[in-house]
Amino acid sequence: MPKFDSYPAGTPCWIDLMSPDVEASKAFYSAVFGWDATDEHDNDGNWIYTQFRQGGNVVAGMGGQPPEMDGMPAFWNTYIATDDVNATAAAVTEAGGSVMMPPMAVMDAGHMAIFTDPTGAAFSVWQAGNHHGADVANDPNTWSWNELLSRDVETAKEFYAEVFGWTYESQDMGGGMGVYTVIAGGDHGGLGGMMNMPEGMPDQVPDHWMVYFSVADINATVEAVKANGGMVAQEPFEAPGVGHIAVVHDAHGGSFSLMQPAQN
Repeated sequence: MPKFDSYPAGTPCWIDLMSPDVEASKAFYSAVFGWDATDEHDNDGNWIYTQFRQGGNVVAGMGGQPPEMDGMPAFWNTYIATDDVNATAAAVTEAGGSVMMPPMAVMDAGHMAIFTDPTGAAFSVWQAGNHHGADVANDPNTWSWNELLSRDVETAKEFYAEVFGWTYESQDMGGGMGVYTVIAGGDHGGLGGMMNMPEGMPDQVPDHWMVYFSVADINATVEAVKANGGMVAQEPFEAPGVGHIAVVHDAHGGSFSLMQPAQN
């Protein structure tokens, strides 16, 4: 089990869930992935954040949704590492993106900001302090991939290339599935991916970053999702050369994907 103690700038480094019901979400993800939930509190004893752990290693986080988001479903955030959050904020604006939340310190953990790209997809950046990101990834029941679902992939590619210096490789997915864009680099065949929003997706679903979790048995995990109040948006299917993938929602509507990697 390789462990991470840092992430290069421009690399996805962390994910967290914004939940309307923190206690219920802790129960759901603990049941589905076997995670342990560790709560963090301020000096007055008020809950501020939850870290999910697997075998003692931090694998993901969770915050509560603010009052102005009342009624919205849960959602997973993708964080991209940066060495200078202020410089990244300037680059985002210059490249045509927008600032949703300006750079801010998160105690001694690090600095973060939230942006949208020109297509409207939200993403976060993280400048590490005491918290570098996920300790473990790419193992069963841990985060393993980030994928932009966009109605304008070409505009998104130009934006992220300008902000993070990303380069790309295109792959024909076969079977009439179209072209998949891999963000080049990384030790596992890429830093992430981009693809066109699937046909039939309702217009009210915005362009967004999807979070993937690796699993050892996708069918068993899908059953665990359903048994704990979640829903299946797309039943497991085979992606040639990649493995089996399913798209699911947690008990509060938070979308994420499951991937059982192909056996080499």
